[in-house]
Amino acid sequence: MKRFGSLRGTKKPKDQNRSTQRRQSEPHGLFASSVSSSPSTPTQVTKQHPFPLESYKQEPERPESRIYASSSPPDTGQRFCLAFQSPARPPLASPTYHAPLRTAALAAAPGPAEAGMLEKLEFQEEEDSESGVYMRFMRSHKCYDIVPTSSKLVVFDTTLQVKKAFFALVANGVRAAPLWESKKQSFVGMLTITDFINILHRYYKSPMVQIYELEEHKIETWRELYLQETFKPLVNISPDASLFDAVYSLIKNKIHRLPVIDPISGNALYILTHKRILKFLQLFMSDMPKPAFMKQNLDELGIGTYHNIAFIHPDTPIIKALNIFVERRISALPVVDESGKVVDIYSKFDVINLAAEKTYNNLDITVTQALQHRSQYFEGVVKCSKLETLETIVDRIVRAEVHRLVVVNEADSIVGIISLSDILQALILTPAGAKQKETETE
Repeated sequence: MKRFGSLRGTKKPKDQNRSTQRRQSEPHGLFASSVSSSPSTPTQVTKQHPFPLESYKQEPERPESRIYASSSPPDTGQRFCLAFQSPARPPLASPTYHAPLRTAALAAAPGPAEAGMLEKLEFQEEEDSESGVYMRFMRSHKCYDIVPTSSKLVVFDTTLQVKKAFFALVANGVRAAPLWESKKQSFVGMLTITDFINILHRYYKSPMVQIYELEEHKIETWRELYLQETFKPLVNISPDASLFDAVYSLIKNKIHRLPVIDPISGNALYILTHKRILKFLQLFMSDMPKPAFMKQNLDELGIGTYHNIAFIHPDTPIIKALNIFVERRISALPVVDESGKVVDIYSKFDVINLAAEKTYNNLDITVTQALQHRSQYFEGVVKCSKLETLETIVDRIVRAEVHRLVVVNEADSIVGIISLSDILQALILTPAGAKQKETETE
């Protein structure tokens, strides 16, 4: 069976204070390739971790061996090739590095990419204050702590056709994939559903005109046309950087996915999201002191967006919804009926169903028609009130596994939107007093 990217699983040792062992580079292309290696001796811990990871009971037991998989395909001249599993072999002796111990009040040392970013922070927290408990928790944990025991990562070479790449996202059930450029031998960006929306927004004419650019363009061609001269380095983070750094990077750069890339091997390990980070934090909340602001409601805290809320109607054409996504730079649109009641929600993720159903050549259909092709069961719009406490909001959004809640009034009319980034900002960055300098450009 042909693959359009490389699929890989990663395993983690049980001891969280890991010692990562770098293996020798193997010839590989855009396919699954992995070798097993024995774990090195764990770092001796003489001090109890301020937030024991043993209480993270929803994660499966860590196996004693870790499977490494390369995520840096060289220039093989192949867009895709047959998937196969390479035989396991012991790696050659290679240097190891150990994550240093940190106390709750000490931030993890940022990598080179984050050093400049963190210089722009102004920390005003009181180290022992109750309001900063979540901030200190995030600063005392590394990105590696949140990587699951086993996960799938799809990587695309920039020479792959755009159409095939989006079909591969659908086939593998992922929302984004790192892009590997063989000429530079490095990761250069991410392909996400936003790219699919931007292509449709830019090139769609009518149901009678085929979208040539989607059918024929390669990823590298699309990047050159869309980004033109505004190419920027891929925003990524080291597995040894703190989760506080990860949250700040996600919110500061206004991105939804942050690749975790090993600075030594150059391998992509995982893609961090707001949802994964908040779920990790929420698992530990019952074991930590509860800040007073968790008992305050949304109206008192001023969390969320309540002005100029974009929405659509059931009979709104899909192409109009896509235009709003692009022009307003938002990720979801509440669907409101004639009486003003919220009846559904159309998100960027729903747009990928156009690729799954191969109906992207007709974007004049209504939102209601498009939502009939949802690939997953829809339990309805997850809502909340401005009078509900932040504690209730966090619990609801984590349990529902959604990216936002629609804030409504007694009549079920839309009042505002509260997103995962709004919540993480309130829980972690606001108590830390992290402010960007006024001279910093957005």
